[in-house]
Amino acid sequence: MRLAALRRGRNAERLPGTIGVARLDRRTKNLTKRLRPGDIAVIDHVDIDRVSADALVQCKVAAVVNAAPSTSGRYPNLGPEILLAAGIPLLDSVGDTVFGELKEGDVVRLDGDTLYDDREQVLATGTPQDADSVEASAAEARAGLATQLEAFAANTMEYLLKERDLLLDGVGVPAIRTRLEGRHALIVVRGYDYREDLRALRPYIREYRPILIGVDGGADALCENGYQPDLIVGDMDSVSDEVLRCGAEVVVHAYADGHAPGLERVQDLGVEAVVFPAAGTSEDVAMLLADEAGAQLIVAVGTHATLVEFLDKGRQGMASTFLTRLRVGGKLVDAKGVSRLYRQRISAWSLVLLVLATLIAMAAAVFVSSAGQAYGDLLADEWASFTFWLRGLF
Repeated sequence: MRLAALRRGRNAERLPGTIGVARLDRRTKNLTKRLRPGDIAVIDHVDIDRVSADALVQCKVAAVVNAAPSTSGRYPNLGPEILLAAGIPLLDSVGDTVFGELKEGDVVRLDGDTLYDDREQVLATGTPQDADSVEASAAEARAGLATQLEAFAANTMEYLLKERDLLLDGVGVPAIRTRLEGRHALIVVRGYDYREDLRALRPYIREYRPILIGVDGGADALCENGYQPDLIVGDMDSVSDEVLRCGAEVVVHAYADGHAPGLERVQDLGVEAVVFPAAGTSEDVAMLLADEAGAQLIVAVGTHATLVEFLDKGRQGMASTFLTRLRVGGKLVDAKGVSRLYRQRISAWSLVLLVLATLIAMAAAVFVSSAGQAYGDLLADEWASFTFWLRGLF
């Protein structure tokens, strides 16, 4: 509100709605890198997923304006509910023209179903979402899950036919320098609950010292938690330049035809890379690499494990994750929910009070004993001598 007032005068503070600086990008993942607290995010994201919504909430945006429907009815996605629960207004289906009407950094005001510019001219109108509308959309989407399940099953069979040599025999998995034979491998994807689970896994990482594999932004997540990734895998669209240069071995995920859009970026940074062509997702590539290299155990953080999560990812290739998990088999341990399973129920203050009570009890036990009383008398005599000497000086 203060920024808009400076641009248009003090009367702007009386205007209803939400005022902020507009940040635009058709890819929510790219936009979150530029967002600042109080900005209004303008996106083009059909079916806002949970990971994207969590990222927007973490950026502390003032509002979200979506050119597309935030829930299409394809499946009950969780993003809109997360945004509204965080108190972030959501305006839906404003249309693609908003990207032509707005420029990065423009001051805008969102009020109800209308988005205004700093001259109070209408930029776009849409459908404001609230708890009731989101719940209605989710209920409608749940009714159509059977259709999505059929499509998922068909996509799974298609992937199996295309990649059966890779899945069954490991044909096409490149050789890597990082030695995983007989070691544990920790694969980190910047997905569901990855922060909480990484914190919960600190004792495991400290004791077993697994090979740390970051999948795209998962490599940044490892560095943010004080770890050095041994291996970075992905199409390199969300990992930072700094982390790419950290010394980890880099494996660029390429399309099945061998085209690797992220390879040029890696080479421009002067980093050597191995290319892994595969039709699946980058997290599948990381699991297949670890399995083929002889990892004894694979621990997955932030990966996709349920049907809703596969659909929430919004990619047909998610069927590959289902088959990859079957391929890896019993050596895969999913860390999802570890933070909830082992959540500490005793507060820090309770522990402090417990320690203090223990020390007081020990001190009392010492001083009531004969040895403790003798030690106390000795201290009293020494104190009396010290005070007598001190009085003599003055």
